[in-house]
Amino acid sequence: MKSKEMKQALDCAVKAAIGAGRLMRENLNKAKRVTHEQQHDIKLELDVRCQKLIEKRLRSGFGDISVLGEEGTLGDPCAPKRWVVDPIDGTVNFTYGIPHACVSIALQVRNSRDASGASSATAEPYETCLGVVYDPFCDELWTAQRGRPAYLNGKRIRASRRSKLSEAIMSVGFAKYPETLEATLPTLNHLIYRVRKIRIMGAAALGLVYVATGRFDAYIESGIRLWDIAAGGLILECAGGEFWRKPLAGEHAYKVIANNGLFRRRLQQMQSRRVR
Repeated sequence: MKSKEMKQALDCAVKAAIGAGRLMRENLNKAKRVTHEQQHDIKLELDVRCQKLIEKRLRSGFGDISVLGEEGTLGDPCAPKRWVVDPIDGTVNFTYGIPHACVSIALQVRNSRDASGASSATAEPYETCLGVVYDPFCDELWTAQRGRPAYLNGKRIRASRRSKLSEAIMSVGFAKYPETLEATLPTLNHLIYRVRKIRIMGAAALGLVYVATGRFDAYIESGIRLWDIAAGGLILECAGGEFWRKPLAGEHAYKVIANNGLFRRRLQQMQSRRVR
């Protein structure tokens, strides 16, 4: 995309995120209507309402770009460009009135490289070129465009340079499936005695941008969806961090080790050994 079009897309995504965030803020302490519930996950009627609001804003400015979201797909699923949207990342937090949730919007373009020649961590049909994450409860807005710096409320951010495990703050995400819980627990049990602190916050996009901002040094999750990580992953890369991910079986599913660029090898070793 040309620079002018990219700026227009960023402005459009920011307005959409702020609009959905306003709706979240207005409803944080109100009764929520649950549309689907299982042991480790909740879906709300407000999820759909927020996505519809975002879709309306995005399509009004860029009607030819499809929208892939947690609440469904709008437009051609094979379009050369697509928005990737999580209208409420951290829905369980939000449902319980915990003000740690956000809106995540990414713009992706179809990757022209031959995926068969790429590594397992990059063999993806689309590449993220723009990312927006908005926390309406702290009024924090993260933005990034590929190849440029990442920003928080207009101020440039950078990932931390901490390299000692004993000084690191690690964030761990637990997906809703038993197999991903079991895959993560050994790493958690190993890390908890070796790092400064472990944090389990419940919003993947915020976990990623917290690494980008230097608040966390790494964020790991063994099973996460594209709409949770697309925007935050780009923001982390543009802040000088590393957004390592590996596609998993299942639609738009990934394993993630997001870090400041200094911890991935050690975290992978812990996971491969499944230490207890």
